[in-house]
Parts: sequence; structure tokens; C-alpha cells
Amino acid sequence: MGESITITDNRTGESIEIPIERGGIDARAWGSLLPGIWFDDPSFTATSGADSAITYLDGGKGLLRYRGYPIEQLAGATSFLEVAHLIVFGELPNRVQLASWSDEISNEARIHENFHK
Repeated sequence: MGESITITDNRTGESIEIPIERGGIDARAWGSLLPGIWFDDPSFTATSGADSAITYLDGGKGLLRYRGYPIEQLAGATSFLEVAHLIVFGELPNRVQLASWSDEISNEARIHENFHK
């Protein structure tokens, strides 16, 4: 094992060695030492990002993209359903795809007749 840290649970005296990989530790390693304990990170200051084919975010530069499209372009020129299609399928829909997608979403959004009473 290369670099690592050793963590001791003061309640039980149990210790675990956690490897440091690419400058960080795998959060899942904590589970074997601290079952049932969760970690609160309200501002996500200690949460690492991940590579994503869907979202790109660079807060320092004020950039937010979905599937390569700047959020400003999506917010100004597309509907919610068009963006949902983009996120799910990886491309903005053409007219035929949008009509089909809209029908599919509408059918899934119907409220069962027993809930109308």
C-alpha cells in the first residue's frame, strides 16, 4: 500500500487503514469503521466532484453546461421538456422526437381516476 491514513474509533478502539489515492480517500472506506454514521457536508466543501458526461460546472468561471450546451442557451431557447430530453438521451429533440417525448411524459403524468374523488 502506498500512502494511507489510520483512523481510530475512540468509542471502540477499532482502527482502519485507508489508502490515499489520487490525493483523496474513498468515502466508502469509512463504512466498515463507522457503520450507521453519516457525514454532514452542507456546503459540499469536503465533497469531491466527479467527471460527468451530463453536467460541467466551473463555479470560478461561472460556467454551467448540460451535454455541452451553456445553461444560458438552454434557459433562453428551449423548453423544460427539451432540456429533459437532452439530459436523458444526450441530444436536443427534433420536432418528431419532442412530440413523442411530450406524449410519453403526459401519459406518465396522468392522475389515476381513483384520486379525483
